[in-house]
Amino acid sequence: MTDAPIIAQKAPYAIECEAGKSYFWCACGKSQKQPFCDGSHKGSSFTPVKYDATESKRVFFCGCKHSAKSPLCDGSHKTL
Repeated sequence: MTDAPIIAQKAPYAIECEAGKSYFWCACGKSQKQPFCDGSHKGSSFTPVKYDATESKRVFFCGCKHSAKSPLCDGSHKTL
């Protein structure tokens, strides 16, 4: 059995990402630096998800932690 993620917020996080940078999305929902990992998952079954920005643009990271397209929002928060 795996842990259920904590819903950080029922909306995506709009983040301006920079080309060439890597971002580590929080999958557990416990991070104090949402939507990114701060290590709060340690001791759980969760691991952060790496996102490599190929271009500089606004990206919508999942806030509910239930997206099938993690780390990006797929609208799953609308059904929670």
